[in-house]
Amino acid sequence: MKKLLVLAMMATLLMAGSAFAVNRNLTPIPDATFQFGAPGVAGGPTTTNNDDSCDIGVAPAATLLLPYFEVDLTNRTQDTLFTITNVTRFPQIAHVTVWTDWSFPVLDFNIYLTGYDVQGISMNQVLNGLVAQAQGTGPTTAQSPLGSLSSGYTNNPNFLASGILCSSLPGPLNATLVAAVRTALTTGVYNPGGSAACPNPVGGVHANAIGYVTVDVAAWCTLALPTSSAYYQNDILFDNVLIGDYQQLGPAAQGTTASSFDAGGNAMVHIRAVPEGGPAGTPLTGMQTNLPYTFYDRYTPAATRTIDRRQPLPALWAARYIQGGTGAFATNYKIWREGFGVGACGTSLSLNGVLPITDIVRFDEHENTTTTTPCQQSPCPTTSNPTMPETSIQNTASGNFPTISSADVGGWMYLNLSNLGSLGYSVTRNVGGAPFTVTNGPSALTQPGGTGPRPSQNWVVVEMFGTAASGNRLTVDFDAAWLGNGCSAGVGVTGLPPGATPVGPAGGTPVCPANAPPAACIAGVAPYTGTNTTPLP
Repeated sequence: MKKLLVLAMMATLLMAGSAFAVNRNLTPIPDATFQFGAPGVAGGPTTTNNDDSCDIGVAPAATLLLPYFEVDLTNRTQDTLFTITNVTRFPQIAHVTVWTDWSFPVLDFNIYLTGYDVQGISMNQVLNGLVAQAQGTGPTTAQSPLGSLSSGYTNNPNFLASGILCSSLPGPLNATLVAAVRTALTTGVYNPGGSAACPNPVGGVHANAIGYVTVDVAAWCTLALPTSSAYYQNDILFDNVLIGDYQQLGPAAQGTTASSFDAGGNAMVHIRAVPEGGPAGTPLTGMQTNLPYTFYDRYTPAATRTIDRRQPLPALWAARYIQGGTGAFATNYKIWREGFGVGACGTSLSLNGVLPITDIVRFDEHENTTTTTPCQQSPCPTTSNPTMPETSIQNTASGNFPTISSADVGGWMYLNLSNLGSLGYSVTRNVGGAPFTVTNGPSALTQPGGTGPRPSQNWVVVEMFGTAASGNRLTVDFDAAWLGNGCSAGVGVTGLPPGATPVGPAGGTPVCPANAPPAACIAGVAPYTGTNTTPLP
């Protein structure tokens, strides 16, 4: 029996090897045949060739998002680890940016990856002054040893021809800068000295260091930040070659001690470039991307808003929860949200600490519902409406969520986390719903129902755990389900009880263009009637 098993495994490996050998000779050809916003065209990306889709999945990507990290700088009971992997034989440069919970970039560094390389990073270690190994991760064999599979591919054709300037990668960080970063991530005060110091708060106040991280594939070891136009014109690349994961180490329940130490992990958010490939700063002739807007939309140059080509993230989510019961289980949501500000050191950055929410509905296991009173103005005029910063961890028992209306201890939540839009966003989509006012731009903008800027981007990770009191130390992280992708039309307040707009999937994209009749669906997809909203009835 053992011999048969070994033979079967060998056959499987041989077939897999043949398949990989064939794939290496295939050349992906962009086929973005459905121009978003073209005359007479109502929809968005319709092909799957060359990743031409708004659907987010765990696949090699050009940008990785760690939506939430937390580090206990005093007692070291909390740490967040993340890992970046290069899945190609060519070297790659990963440009890492650390942001506060109000979306202010306080630190960036580069990781040089040889072919098939992997680099693990501890945020606790970074915030104590060391990025990776003491000598850095530069291109010399002493820093980044070459393996036999990548030794013949020491140059990436999309690297900057004049030189990548990676030989002096950190390693150790400047002590003054480290102190400023630690303070910014805990108190919101950022003062590294000189012109970089900010007189206004750049983040919230919390005992632990909290923020999020972005990782972009780059053409050289740039010192520019994603808040700079030059970053998109000269620095980032479009190769979908990075994968990543994270582990959150420490007690999940607030107020617990290191004796109840837990750990949870998940994939980072993989954001692909559409279409992929090409050198930095070269938009594609006639069609830069089919995406209606992109992940870095609020930072890209006004004349070329989609130059980064990164997929946008959804606004609508369905998230499970368990809250109570004999096991005393509880649930946190780790939520990343697209803010208003663009990273500038101004008073308007504080708006990213109180982002409004369009709609939250809690369902128990018997279809009982409770809902929040949504704020239809940005920023919200009172604190009674639920708000959340750009990144945070939210317990489902907190006041930001509707209370459970029955004896059930589990269910799910419908989360419409759109922040009602911003004058700084590309206005490409309808947000729907009731009238609202946007006041976070240079002037107030009042929108009637059914019009307005596009929905904001969001990501939700569900963290389920046992409380310290129960003695249950199980913890698990997983992504919530998105009910529409980043190209879906916006959805306003659903309204309950029945009779108002129903809760459900956004639909419409990319199977069928938004607001289009069934006849306008993609060729090859029949306009069948379904129980969700795709295709449109």
